[in-house]
Amino acid sequence: MSSRFAEPALRLSERQYQQIVAHCYDGLPDEACGLLGGPMRDGAPTGYVTRVYPCRNADASARTYTVDSRDLLHAMRDAEASGGELIGVWHSHTHTDAYPSDTDVRQAVDPAWVYVLVSLKDGEPVLRSYRIREGTIRETKVVVERR
Repeated sequence: MSSRFAEPALRLSERQYQQIVAHCYDGLPDEACGLLGGPMRDGAPTGYVTRVYPCRNADASARTYTVDSRDLLHAMRDAEASGGELIGVWHSHTHTDAYPSDTDVRQAVDPAWVYVLVSLKDGEPVLRSYRIREGTIRETKVVVERR
């Protein structure tokens, strides 16, 4: 493992990657958001994503997002029913890079979660993943797998 990525890789299937990116484009001109489900081990995500939950942005804003509370509740229940947990959240940056903003860092309340950002500012989407703990941002490798 490269020293650049100290955390386990985030592992998405091709279909999950496509779902996330499509939901981000569907949300334009506002930021789009969603949740990730998967297994946890010793209080931390293993990196494997087993479920993707597109959610509504309750803020309906191009600059901020809040996962709709009903979507959050549905995702929590579904993840638990399928033997997993919520392991992270994603959202789009419509005009900036796929890097956590100051607002993203302030809102990163669960240090166990993976925070995924999708930048739509250029012709091709850029998806990157981070762990954010006590204001410290660490990038995690993203692996898109055929499965």
